[in-house]
Amino acid sequence: MNTKTTLVLSLILIGIAVAAGLLAWGQMPGQVASHWNASGQVDGYISRFWGVFLMPVVAAGMLALFLVIPMIDPLKKNIVQFREYFNTFIFLLILFLLYMHALTLAWNLGYAGFNMGTAMLPALGLFLIYAGIMMGKAKRNFFIGIRTPWTLSSDMVWDKTHQAGSKLFIAAGIIAVLGVFFGALALWFLMVPLFAATIFLVGYSYVLYRKEELADQK
Repeated sequence: MNTKTTLVLSLILIGIAVAAGLLAWGQMPGQVASHWNASGQVDGYISRFWGVFLMPVVAAGMLALFLVIPMIDPLKKNIVQFREYFNTFIFLLILFLLYMHALTLAWNLGYAGFNMGTAMLPALGLFLIYAGIMMGKAKRNFFIGIRTPWTLSSDMVWDKTHQAGSKLFIAAGIIAVLGVFFGALALWFLMVPLFAATIFLVGYSYVLYRKEELADQK
């Protein structure tokens, strides 16, 4: 997906979300349910204004941020090498944020016959799967990917860490999607693999760096 297409499609989605919020405004409660615990019970509320417009505002902010990043990164030439994958990542992020917005509107309009966590898991899982695919294509930069002191210091460490990260994030995404079938345990199917993958990759990048450093000293 090229940058212009990403921008146009993302703005269309944000516009639809704003329009949906305006249409729902009169039927929304004064205090909008905005956070759900692991059991799917509401445990946080915000004002109607922010309940209706927070996610579109966040989506617009994220869109602007991610479109600026490739222009200010000192290694922006590397981002060019996987820019189409990154553009698709931006679009999917906007789509995910506005999916959450749609779920929030539906819940507060009275369509509350679903578990919010379970409804979010498939989207989160698919997003992680794509993040894993992008990791396999990502080149060293300061903003996108697994940024540890060791991956940022070496192309070899970056590439090997991201090849491993690609597989782990795809696996974590698949496990997260399967969590839909496990009721109250569903959230663990997201958090445990994601946390484990992150910890492993930080350690793995350090080990790779040390190996390279020792090899250079010989």
